[in-house]
Amino acid sequence: MKSFLYMPILLMALFSMSLSACQAKEPPMQPLPRNEKPPLFQPHVADFPCKIEAAAVPPIDAQADQWFRESLARDSADIYTDDKDYQAIVRLMQQAAQRRHWKAMLNLASLYIERRDPGRGVEDAVKLVEELMRLGVPAAYDRMGTYYLNGTGVPGDSTKGYAFMQKAAQMGNAASMHYLAEKMRAGEDGALPGYWSNIPIAIKMFECALSQGYGPAGEYLSVLYANPGYAEPTESNKARALQVLQDGTKFGCHECAISLFVEFGDPIDLKNSPAPYIDPARAKRYQTIGHALQFDPSDRFPNLDKVLPLPPAALPPWNGDRDTLLYAARGVTLAPSKPPSSTPTSQATGQYFLDAAYALRATGETATGNASFEGYWKPQAPAQSEPVQQHIATIQPGLYKKGENFPAIRLPDDHRPVPGIAWKYYITIPHDHDAVAPRAPKGMTREMPHSAPLRSTTADENCTVSGIWQPWLKSGHPLQALINQPSRQSWIVKGQPFPHPERDWHLPITEQDVSWHLLDDSGPQGLDADIK
Repeated sequence: MKSFLYMPILLMALFSMSLSACQAKEPPMQPLPRNEKPPLFQPHVADFPCKIEAAAVPPIDAQADQWFRESLARDSADIYTDDKDYQAIVRLMQQAAQRRHWKAMLNLASLYIERRDPGRGVEDAVKLVEELMRLGVPAAYDRMGTYYLNGTGVPGDSTKGYAFMQKAAQMGNAASMHYLAEKMRAGEDGALPGYWSNIPIAIKMFECALSQGYGPAGEYLSVLYANPGYAEPTESNKARALQVLQDGTKFGCHECAISLFVEFGDPIDLKNSPAPYIDPARAKRYQTIGHALQFDPSDRFPNLDKVLPLPPAALPPWNGDRDTLLYAARGVTLAPSKPPSSTPTSQATGQYFLDAAYALRATGETATGNASFEGYWKPQAPAQSEPVQQHIATIQPGLYKKGENFPAIRLPDDHRPVPGIAWKYYITIPHDHDAVAPRAPKGMTREMPHSAPLRSTTADENCTVSGIWQPWLKSGHPLQALINQPSRQSWIVKGQPFPHPERDWHLPITEQDVSWHLLDDSGPQGLDADIK
């Protein structure tokens, strides 16, 4: 009778041992990135090395970037909210995000929080940001910091918010640099216990942010340049302050444009104003630019110097029409070149098909078992014999969904799977990937016809033709994605030197790395006529 009483206890013990064995075999769960504990924010530091976010992010797939730009164009500020097709906006952003387009993933997170996709919400947004944090994207840490500051999807916690933003800034994120520097910009470091003041570091953060095209940094940087240590501003300081306001305006800073409107129109302190004199005509143009940026903060005016140069340059004539001014100051893109009618990959079927507008380029990233994310993957077996490698080399990259299992690779005369297969990731690139062709969402730039080869020069020569010039870095340069953009164009007058990357942009780029290409040589004389 006693043996029957012990049976349940014995079975429970055996079950417990079996469960423990199973649990021991399972890999430990990885902590969620949202629960990471970065070092606490420390404003009282002696130095701030400027890192550039563009050098730390994953490469962007060209086809995904096209979907991303199309989504942005559909979400333009020029379209009334009620008239926007959010179903298409979300769908295109999702397509780009599935290809690991990091900017699309951040935008998609915002769309989820705004409930633009009925099936998605705040938790989905947080998970997207966490995925980017695992990839080491600095902007993802900035976004997580914002979530903690606002209590979005995570418990409100300012201490954690600042810690995440500090990490983002140290990794190269301009928005976090600007946010933290704004908190550190007043007073002397350590003047009062508990205060965060550290002006030298604030200046470094603002400079690093502005160098990456983050316009709002120009507003605060101008104040710090004009009044270093609250001393009497010198003419040199005022000139620097004026220049960063101009640069900030080009990069989309509404406050910078309005500051220039005030300084040239009706300054509070004429003696200490960075503007050398009152100029109502200039003030009117800055007001027009400022209102445009207030309406659409995503607008950019890289060629502002064409229509609104800083003194002592004279103002070109203007007919007073708002759109004429904005149109001339915007960036320029070239009409896209026609892709080939057919390529071997565009003739392929199924997962091996690729639109003729694109080609493929190998990256150094590999996966085994299944696809880490959606993209084109090709098998390789470096440890196998030469005949095996030759056979595998004939297999073209195929498109695989995230999590999709890679097929077993077999030789024609052997049905056994080839062991040791790794799958290399390929990104799509434009068919004219070697051409100088800056791209932007439709409506954000002036599109110019293009047929003849562009006039090109090196950065160490003076400008030979007045016009809009595009700086360009060769493929593979770590800052290519930052520089090869319409927002980096400059209106250069004949005889002037081209901007020096290190001196004028505060970027770790040599003159030898940059080439300059003339996109538009039409002068500013058209400002007194209506747009045709």
